[in-house]
This record gives sequence, C-alpha cells and structure tokens, in this order.
Amino acid sequence: MATDLQDLSRRLFATADQLWTNSSLRPDQYAQPVLALIALRQMEAKFDKVHAELAPLFKGRLKATPADYQARGAVYLPENARFSKLLSLPGTADLGAALNAAMKAVADQNPDLTGALPQGYGGLPSSVLQELLRLLAPLKIEGDAYGLVFEYFMGQFASSFMQKGGEYFTPASIVKLIVEVIEPYHGAIFDPACGSGGMFVHSAEFVRRHHRAPESEISVYGVEKMSDTLRLCRLNLAVHGLSGELREANSYYDDPHRLIGQFDFVMANPPFNQPEVDRAKLVNEAGKVDARFSLGLPTVNNANYLWINLFYAALKPTGRAGFVMANSASDAGGSERELRRKLIETGAIDCVVAVGPNMFFTVTLPVTLWFFDKGKAKGPRGDEVLFVDARHLFRQVTRAHRVFDADQIEFLANIVRLWRGDPVETEAGSAARMTAAFPKGQYNDVPGLCRVATRKQIVAQDCSLNPSRYVGVAPGQKQESEEFRTKLEAMQEELEELNIEAAKLQGLIAQNVAELLKV
Repeated sequence: MATDLQDLSRRLFATADQLWTNSSLRPDQYAQPVLALIALRQMEAKFDKVHAELAPLFKGRLKATPADYQARGAVYLPENARFSKLLSLPGTADLGAALNAAMKAVADQNPDLTGALPQGYGGLPSSVLQELLRLLAPLKIEGDAYGLVFEYFMGQFASSFMQKGGEYFTPASIVKLIVEVIEPYHGAIFDPACGSGGMFVHSAEFVRRHHRAPESEISVYGVEKMSDTLRLCRLNLAVHGLSGELREANSYYDDPHRLIGQFDFVMANPPFNQPEVDRAKLVNEAGKVDARFSLGLPTVNNANYLWINLFYAALKPTGRAGFVMANSASDAGGSERELRRKLIETGAIDCVVAVGPNMFFTVTLPVTLWFFDKGKAKGPRGDEVLFVDARHLFRQVTRAHRVFDADQIEFLANIVRLWRGDPVETEAGSAARMTAAFPKGQYNDVPGLCRVATRKQIVAQDCSLNPSRYVGVAPGQKQESEEFRTKLEAMQEELEELNIEAAKLQGLIAQNVAELLKV
C-alpha cells in the first residue's frame, strides 16, 4: 500500500513522546529501541528477497549459511528474530522478552551488530510495543523506503534532542551534494566524526546509482566518540546492507585507523567551533606536533582547523575530501589564517560551496562545504579554486527548514564537473538550469553563482575562502558589504553557540532540582 513516509515517522515520533509519560525513558533514549524495530522490519524485507534468490541454489538438507546472506547485502535473521514472527505472537506473550531475545539472536549471527541492538524492551509497555509493530506491519513498501523512514526518524530526533552543528545527523541533501562532488566510485572512505553514518549510506547509494555493487567497490571506516550514536551508525549501515570498520574513540586524541595517507575519500560533518581541546595531548614529550596535524596547531580555543588538519592528513596522494565547516572558518584570522594560507599553497583545495541558513536540524546558521582534491595539485587546475554560491538554491520545507532538491544537487555537482572537464549528468532534471547558466556546454564564471580564482587572487583577499568574496552578485542584485556581512554572521554564530550552552545549562539545572526534590 502507498504511504506517506514522513507521516509514518511523525506518528512514530509521537509514540516516543507518549513513552516519556508512560515509562522511565526520555524520547531521546527511546530512539534506539524504536529505530531498531524499524531496522528489523527493513532487515526482514531484504532477508526475504535474498532468501528467494538463494532457495533454488540450496535444496534438500543443504541450507544457506548466514555468510551466504551477508554476501548479498542481507542481515541473516534467525526465525525468532523475524518481524513477521514477532507480529504473530499472541497478545498474552511477553513481547518485551521476545524482542530482547530477537535482538540478541540477530547480533549472535551477525558480529558487525554486536552491541548495536538494544536489550531494554522488557522495561517498555507491551501495549506501546504492539502499537509500533502494528504501525509497521501492513505496509508494502518497495525498495529502500524503510531506509528512508529510518533516516527521517533519526532526523526528527536530531531536531529535538541532539547536539550542535548537526554532529549527530547530517541532512540527506547536504550529504548527497558532498557525495556527488567527491564521487566515491571505488576505494576506502573515512569519516572521523561519523555520527549515525549518513556519509557512508549515501556513498553506497551513489555507487548503486552508477550500476556498481558498493559491498565490493567501497570500504568504510569511521570514528565516533559517543557509544549510543555509534550503535545507531552500525544499525544504519545494517539497514542499508553495509558493514564497516567503526571505532569508538575521540578523533582529537586517538587514531584507531592510523589515518595518515590511508584513504581515497574523507567525508565529515564535525562539531562546529568546539572549544577546550587539550592541546598538550597533540604534542609528544619532545615537543613535536602529532603528524596528523601537519599544517600546524591553531592558537585559538577552537577545533575547526584541527579537523581540517585531520581531513587533509588522511587523504592518499590522489584522495578527495568533502566536509561541512562553520562559515567563520573561511575568514578566520590569526593562526587560523596562517594555517589556511599553508593549505592554499598545497593546491589541494578543490572547491568551496556556500550554503544558506536553515539547512540543518540543529543550527540555523549558513555553513560552507569545503572540498579537497590532492591529485589536483599537479594538474592544470592546481593553481585554481572553484567558488560556488548556493545560498539562493533551496526548497522551503517548513518555516525553519530547507533542503536541496535532487535537480539542485545535480546542478551544483555539474558545475564542478564542467570545471573538471567531466561529463555532466541530467537524470535528476538539471538540464534546463545547465543550459541557462552554461549555454555553450562549457564552464564559465557566472556572476552570483560561480567563479574560479587563482591562489594569488585568494592570497590577495587575505586568504579568504568565503565564496561571496569572489562570486559577486547576479545582474540586477544589490552588492552587500562583505565586511559587514562577515561580522554579522560571526556574531550570529557566537550567539547560537551561547544559546546552545544556555539550553544545556537549563536542562542540567532542571535535572539537579528534580533530584533534590526527590529527597
């Protein structure tokens, strides 16, 4: 049956809110058990499809093994762990215990999911568990629609409960644009702030869309410091038929994948403007800076350029990176400007894209997407950087939330393809935009949209990587004062950081008061 996936997710989220009243869990704690049920439904849909493919190959006493299912991108499900089996249990059954046993059975047969599946269903009301199963049961959804539900539901939690900078969940349209620009057809992909794994999932979808098998073309490596979020990442990968080398660690201080020069692609949405990194841990006893920070350490109490160092260091000589960065990093002065100058001199900066406000669930500020291409440095574009201003491109979803549509993503990626001399793509509907902007079918600077600048021109602009300094405005539009705009954005960014800290303090105070009143 046809269904409104967003409506389904909203109803599931509303059920989570009900549990705040009817159980000891907060809605953000409820995310994992609910998402695990959605994942189990998706796993069974894929399991059934692969089971049908394997059935003709295994007859009589010969049966397919879990490895046979895993080789075809499916999670092997023991009988007691199948959604249909759980749904058929009588009303008197202990549904919480059955779900706990099901999750354990899945993890036992699929080592990649060890520790990723919740075991707390016994403490949840059976009536709510039955309602969740009932909501999912009658749906006949083709393809990866349950994956979309999973992603949307994580986004809803990010909207209400998660941290600053989108570090828990990066909106799909932003990830898709990053993927389209770096084009991870084949190789090792690294995300040192992997959150719930969206970068990996959309990379795999990119590979599938180009008629290749992601399980044989790409390998994924991630680091995440929050254990709960890492469990969601493993679950998200499983929903999409993926597995990866994921580690719980702090990327500032730990290097579990020995990242230097190891990866074909780096993708990330790190926390913005994070303070209080212990710089002493980044220097050895002899006073030498960790090799992961080859550009040098910033002197300011801000981690933006620590992340930029890591992204650059992790790339192979021909590797590409795409990541989200706070706008202020593009124009930051002092030691950060010096690090940016060194980066510009490498020739590895490929392009920089300005993105408008309200694209993220957790911050309203505009952001910038940075792209590296180490292989570009020795080619004809080694002295150039492409700047794109995409602030005028978006679709308004709600008053406070915007997205890129598929044709807009394709259009922006095609600008980069034209500049690189690569064929453009028009399957998503960007042909009309491309003809209007580039009537000759070749790259050219377009006022208000894109411009190529040389390293000398960038240095003359105080090493700024702010696209609006180069792109200018479209004919008929008013030129803003760039200095005023930059200062205003920096002040707004600081205000948003303070508001987030205030909200955290308010929650902590409320929790402490509640504890005192219990005495």
